[in-house]
Amino acid sequence: MQFVDEVKIFVKSGDGGRGCLSFRREKYIPLGGPDGGDGGDGGNIWIEVDSGLSTLLDFRYKAHYKAKNGFPGLGKNMHGKGGEDLTITVPPGTLIYDAETGELLADLTEPGSRFLFLKGGMGGRGNARFMSSTNRAPRHTQPGLPGEERWLRLELKLLADVGLVGMPNAGKSTLIATVSAARPKIADYPFTTLIPNLGVVRYGGYNTFVMADIPGLIEGASEGHGLGTRFLKHVERTDLILHLLDLSDLQVGDPKENFAVINRELWRHKPEMLEKPQLVVLTKMDITEVREAAEIITPWFEEQGYRVFAISAVTGQGVEELIRAVGQELDALRQPEKPADDAPWSP
Repeated sequence: MQFVDEVKIFVKSGDGGRGCLSFRREKYIPLGGPDGGDGGDGGNIWIEVDSGLSTLLDFRYKAHYKAKNGFPGLGKNMHGKGGEDLTITVPPGTLIYDAETGELLADLTEPGSRFLFLKGGMGGRGNARFMSSTNRAPRHTQPGLPGEERWLRLELKLLADVGLVGMPNAGKSTLIATVSAARPKIADYPFTTLIPNLGVVRYGGYNTFVMADIPGLIEGASEGHGLGTRFLKHVERTDLILHLLDLSDLQVGDPKENFAVINRELWRHKPEMLEKPQLVVLTKMDITEVREAAEIITPWFEEQGYRVFAISAVTGQGVEELIRAVGQELDALRQPEKPADDAPWSP
């Protein structure tokens, strides 16, 4: 499935139906009173979050969304039928902006939530509504009010508990394929992964967390280089970052510098991203040279305050220990804060 995370669409609620101009015409009553009914209200635009969606691809092929107009009123005081509502479904993590002003209108993170976005226009009143003691035969009606309309920009930021970051070919896709049912493309060349991949990882029996494989970043990514800022935003919503480092010959450059480069790009994109806890993961431990390099470099990261894990996603070495540690970190982050001992009691 093609991954699309930014689109621009036009939405419009339905117009209200026109009120009816009508008079009773019955036998022996040639000029009866007014009996024009009201027009129906226009259809509303609803937004619904569908957990089964993970891309904005559908909006790439259809950019205009309009609810149905209300039907006009009829004689014999019959009101017009209301226009049919239109429900637009989006994946969790979708942000909705006004395309013209840039104002954030909604941040949709709760699967299954549904809310009224644009209200349909009110139906116009028929001439029966305007009869009075001084005007027994009104010929005045109202047109329906127009519906609301807006150009919107939809932006998707994936909802995941854990984000995998690192240089291209650091082993992120291999790891997520090993610990979940995700099946990303894997190959021995940079930028194999061109779209984020999500996988559900089980730990501690029945507990699970969602892991996101973010496509490889390079220096200057926050300025649009490589895959650029397009995928940096998907790390924003994660609670925990796994920083993968490849110590093999396939990864050119000093691992310490590569580590600094990625963190620098995270900081440039949004400084608070470095406040998220990070675990350092040294990959490809099935290679002898890598194991030797890991023994040398691990103390340096530990001195910086990072927990370091050495794994081989191919053989499974260290993977179970890593997943268990990730689960423990997430459990700790999700624990509600305990009130201070001197906090006032409240029921």
